[in-house]
Amino acid sequence: MSTSVLMSFAIYLMLMLGIGIYFYLATRDLSDYILGGRNLPPGVAALSAGASDLSGWALMGLPGAIFTGGLSQAWIAVWTLLGVYLNWSLIAERLRVFTEAAGNALTIPDYLEARFVDRQRILRTVSSVVMLVFFTFYVSAGLVGGAVLFESLFEIDYRVALWTGAAVIVSYTFLGGFLAASWTDLIQGLMMAAALFAVAIMTLLALSNGEASPAAASVEAVEPLGGMMEGMTLVGMLSLAGWAIGYVGQPHVVVRFMALRRREDVKVSRRIALLWSAITMGSAVAVGALGYHWFGGSLENSERVFIELSNVMLTPWVAGFVLAGVLAAIMSTIDSQLLVCSSALAEDLYRGFVRPAASQRELVWLSRASVLAVALLATFMAQDRDSSILDLVSYAWGGFGAAFGPVILLSLFWRGMTRNGAIAGLLVGAVTVAVWKPLSGGPAGIFDMFEVVPGFALSLLAVVLVSRMSEGRAERECFETLMRTWRRPQDSLSEPTAAKAQGVSHEQ
Repeated sequence: MSTSVLMSFAIYLMLMLGIGIYFYLATRDLSDYILGGRNLPPGVAALSAGASDLSGWALMGLPGAIFTGGLSQAWIAVWTLLGVYLNWSLIAERLRVFTEAAGNALTIPDYLEARFVDRQRILRTVSSVVMLVFFTFYVSAGLVGGAVLFESLFEIDYRVALWTGAAVIVSYTFLGGFLAASWTDLIQGLMMAAALFAVAIMTLLALSNGEASPAAASVEAVEPLGGMMEGMTLVGMLSLAGWAIGYVGQPHVVVRFMALRRREDVKVSRRIALLWSAITMGSAVAVGALGYHWFGGSLENSERVFIELSNVMLTPWVAGFVLAGVLAAIMSTIDSQLLVCSSALAEDLYRGFVRPAASQRELVWLSRASVLAVALLATFMAQDRDSSILDLVSYAWGGFGAAFGPVILLSLFWRGMTRNGAIAGLLVGAVTVAVWKPLSGGPAGIFDMFEVVPGFALSLLAVVLVSRMSEGRAERECFETLMRTWRRPQDSLSEPTAAKAQGVSHEQ
């Protein structure tokens, strides 16, 4: 590894740590640490939400899937773009307004408790536990990607690389919280898009000039990747559609909607998010397809195709920053996930049940301790270097999409939804994913379907059926109060809201 690559990589890491220190000094209370004081500009919110989602799987997992499975895997990118659009169109604005109106809820469990007037706090407990379980898998996926990168860069043992990467990623999140995560995500999101686009263009130019790797030159004929519909079945298409429907249930993404400074910013954020996602996902597909031809369809670990192409196509200084872009993608997701976990432990469980009168300073430091605890557990789970990044991400994605997707969506639009319906939806969605994941085969290969699809459908059914069978007068009154706030002039949201005046608060 050249000195210039290491220096450019080190410059990037120091920049991230500097941002963490800056926001450590700016953090005053729990709202700042886990939600940024609801003051994110639209561009920061858009790229932060995107970078938090399209992590290492976009730079490593998706190109690897294209390399191995052909262009039919490009439907992941298509459905993901649709999911981005639906999330910003259906969820963002209402969630921004409703969470502020519901007693200034700082977390999703906080919001659900207030929205469904759950004085017994069962909903808060269930949603927090589901978050912690699936986020541990999600963080593990990111740590595997980070370790593979460090192993490649520094030629060190995988486990040493794993712990080194975890230490780097946790450091600035521990210090700066949500604001550090969001502003570093802005830089990381721009780096991700630029890195993928640059490598795709350089590889395309090289192939156009008749160049190829020595491995490809030794292969007489490279098998074609095939078209997007090749080998596609109904079950296969429904599986890939799960990447779209799962979007509405990703807590680390939707929390960015809650942190926007104004609801009017949603439209601007949506345009930025769609443009950035289209460039990033399109470039990732191109890297996988072009890398397949460059390496002659043969690569020991297909999820390293972007890293290998970066080393070949770019000058050492540029390659250093591009490889830092891979770490950027991984870091941008892990920091968000660690913060959601820490908020679940500090705000939703500790203050909710153990010490309701805990001071802001105590809660901030407990959140920081929670970041460390979850990161340690996820690091131990990531010890197996052969773990597939895309498999780990898809499992966590499916769990969140199935458990939280129908609950969050219906809570914003259906007045008849009840607390018991929300609890049923969370449990049915999470259990369906856990049970469905290890299954395979079945009639028409139905058990090969991405588990988020049956999980989302059964969760939605559970919410509707249980809500119909349970009393929901308080929930309907709360929804109507929130809707009155929704219809009020935009500039009145900074005043004490009608919902809070009615007692719709997480502190009741």
